[in-house]
Order: sequence, then C-alpha cells, then structure tokens
Amino acid sequence: MQLFDDIPETALRWHREGKGAVLATVVQTWGSAPRRVGSQLAISGAAEIQGSVSGGCVEGAVIVEALEALEEGKARELEFGVSDEDAFAVGLACGGTIRVLVEPVGDVLPEDLLAELVAARAARQPVAYVVDLDREARTLHRDGFETRFRMDRSGFEEDSRTFVAIHNPPLRMIVVGAVHIAQALVPMARIAGYDPVVIDPRETFGSAARFPGERVVNDWPDEAVAAEGLDTRTALVLLTHDPKLDDPALELALRSDCFYIGALGSTRTHAKRAERLGQAGFSADDIARVHGPVGLDIGAAGPSEIAVSILAEVTRVLRHGA
Repeated sequence: MQLFDDIPETALRWHREGKGAVLATVVQTWGSAPRRVGSQLAISGAAEIQGSVSGGCVEGAVIVEALEALEEGKARELEFGVSDEDAFAVGLACGGTIRVLVEPVGDVLPEDLLAELVAARAARQPVAYVVDLDREARTLHRDGFETRFRMDRSGFEEDSRTFVAIHNPPLRMIVVGAVHIAQALVPMARIAGYDPVVIDPRETFGSAARFPGERVVNDWPDEAVAAEGLDTRTALVLLTHDPKLDDPALELALRSDCFYIGALGSTRTHAKRAERLGQAGFSADDIARVHGPVGLDIGAAGPSEIAVSILAEVTRVLRHGA
C-alpha cells in the first residue's frame, strides 16, 4: 500500500511536460480549518489538480489565483475564511480561517530545488522545505527541526516569516513473528497510517490466509529485515520471543536509526535478552532502546489488547521521543 501523496511529484511532472505548475500549501490555520498546515494542492496550467487545501470549500478560488500567479511568475499569499456552512459541508462543526502560499514552479520554486525534494522523498529521506517569505529565499534542510520531523508538524518558526514544510517518508512497521498478536496489530497499524510487513520463516504462521491482503515475507528475520531496511520512520516489533528469530533482527535494529524497537516477553525474558546483547558487544544505552516487555503497561489481556498497548507505545515514542 502506498501511503505517500504524490503532489510535489505531480507538480514537477507537469512543469517538465511544459504545462506549467503551481504548488499551493496551507501555511497557517485558525479555528476549525478543513486541512492541516502543510497540506498541498498542485495545479497545472491547464487547471488540472492533485491534492487539497480545504476539502473543497476554497479550491476554486485557489485555482484561479494559482493560474494568475503562474502567468505573472510571482508567489501569492492568500487568506480565506471558511464559513460555518462550508465547514459543515466538509464534515466540520464550525468554520475557520486558512492562509495559503501559492508558488509557481520555475519562476518562484526553482525546478532543481523541487527535483531535489522529490528525490529525497523517493529515497525515504526526511526533508524540510524552508521558505523565508520576507527574503523570498527557499532552501532544503535534512538536519535541524527535530521536533517538527518527529511531530510531522509544518508551520511558521516562532515570531518569524519563515515557513517550514515537513516532508516525512511514510511510516512503516516491520513485525517479526506471525503470531496472534500480529494478526491484531497489523490492521490496527494500517489504520494508524503505517505500511506494515510481517516476517516469519514459518509458512504455517506467515500465510496469506492468516494475514489476508497484507504483505508477508517467509524469510529468516535478519535477512528479511536487512532487505526491508530500517530508517527513522520505521518501527520494528519482535513477537516470537525466540532468540533464534528475534536476536539477529534485534542486532540489526540496534545498529540502525529505526525510531522504535519493541520485543515481546516477560521481564525475566527481557533480562536474558539484555544479557545476550551485552555479550554481543552492545552498550547499556544501546540495549535501553529496546522496549521490553513490549507495549505500554495498561493491564492488557489477550492478543488484541496487547496490540493496542504496542501501537500506543509506538505512537508515544514517535511523537515524544524514546
């Protein structure tokens, strides 16, 4: 399942096809605005659109402004009040106000900068697109803005006219062990916005019948995890509590930048796991990255509640740090 939008990619393609392209981005909201800050709409010179900045209530006006901006070759800052009636039509209880930045590709947003952004997104590299509206300067940053990256939070820097648009890769969850907990966790993770994969060399456990519609890999966990890759937007959940299966994947994870590592097992099982990792040369700080027993302590009983506790802990680490 592809969870990534393709709005910058579409704008770049339209520009390179000679149609002309504009990116419209929600840069600020007040009240009950229909879309979050950072939401984008791509508009071609032929008035084709991809994405949304308001759920439908101001798109028409944005398209008109975007086509005029494309002809002028200049950026525009737009502000719209979303009426209570329009807000209700797109599923909100009350109206709000949104500010939209309109940037023609080429004249305002350089093609090479947009191409670099698109390449970073394709490589699953978190990147921040930073616009100084007063100086009309546009840059890309892979470092800094740690809180914004973790929170997926675009917005203006405090007391400034510098807007930061966060482009994070889609979230992934790699689940090792096709057990009952995994059967509950995988659909929950997908609903929460993760692209999950289940790894288990035991085909009886890791079967399409047990995980309908999901991607299941029947390889040894260390090989499969290495092939999948572990990055800052990946959570690894180990559910077999079998050292032969878990430990090799766990060692790979501790050498990676994945944001979450969780391993099933009792406190005693985890203590033995920590001892093995120490003997393998990992430091106390390394071992402390492993959440074990996995999941928040909510008194979970049964596979489904344990899955809830795991997803809650993954979310807490993602949004607040380890």
